[in-house]
Amino acid sequence: MSRLRAFLLLIFATLGGLAFFVSSSQANPETVRIVVPGVWFREGDLQQGHSNNVIIEMKDYLVVVDANYPSGARGAMADARRISSKPVKYVFDTHHHGDHLYGNVLWTQAGATTLAFKGVGEELKRFEPGRWQEAAKQRQDVADLHLDAPEPPKQDINEDLFILNDGSRKIEFRHFGWAHTRGDGFVYLPKEQVLCTGDAAVNGPYNNVNDAYIENWPTVLHAAEKLKVKYVLPGHGLPGGRDLLTGQDQFMTELLKAVKDGISQGKKVEDLQSSIQLSAAVTAWVGEALLKQQIKAAYDEITQHKPRGEITN
Repeated sequence: MSRLRAFLLLIFATLGGLAFFVSSSQANPETVRIVVPGVWFREGDLQQGHSNNVIIEMKDYLVVVDANYPSGARGAMADARRISSKPVKYVFDTHHHGDHLYGNVLWTQAGATTLAFKGVGEELKRFEPGRWQEAAKQRQDVADLHLDAPEPPKQDINEDLFILNDGSRKIEFRHFGWAHTRGDGFVYLPKEQVLCTGDAAVNGPYNNVNDAYIENWPTVLHAAEKLKVKYVLPGHGLPGGRDLLTGQDQFMTELLKAVKDGISQGKKVEDLQSSIQLSAAVTAWVGEALLKQQIKAAYDEITQHKPRGEITN
């Protein structure tokens, strides 16, 4: 029986791997696919503003990556119950943005503990409850909670590495520095070589840089690239391999260099927005309207000599 079980697990893992690397034409929002046995990727519906989720099975409980918006949280909860009878014990917020954290209260009401690196709580103190109140005007799922502010993570992680290990699986929560946001957190499964990146690495033209430190972003990705990684599960867009890390890295590097070069030539930001073209290698990360915002953010960061996330305008 043990040989049969091992064989079936091998087939299961192989099929999961074959189904895992998908093209953009195979996007299927709000559905779940297996990455490796005991790890599932739940694709968020971008039309609803949802982030992706990852569900990780431990011996006696589940860990979920990102709380999502409230409507996304409800969907992820339903899928977690369908996948396993084990309870969700921890929900890890990769950063403070609403599509990754505003569902916190639903998870804690269901008995889970939310956790994040301390920078997440620090950013919430800077930006909330203003952003929550604006979201409530636009999103019914936020308004329906009838709260004045988002629920912060119940547990702060004060070190750059936090480990859960119950003997069946090891999870490393890692903070490499400020990239997409000050509190960016990664979730790494060393044995399975799975890396969940939040929005520090996305797969597509989804880079919001308003709270970012653009110049430091490649440094953070370089640190992540040192890990042994086979599967990369981004905060938005489809899953893939290490190429998502290197592609995101190259996009940010090219963006920063192009803006720096333009500034050194005395160009104004409007000239840069109309003239900068990045290489074909990073086309997947380029959205025309978003690129103009990213150029402006990089321009502000370089000319004001501080991270874009520290600039208030």
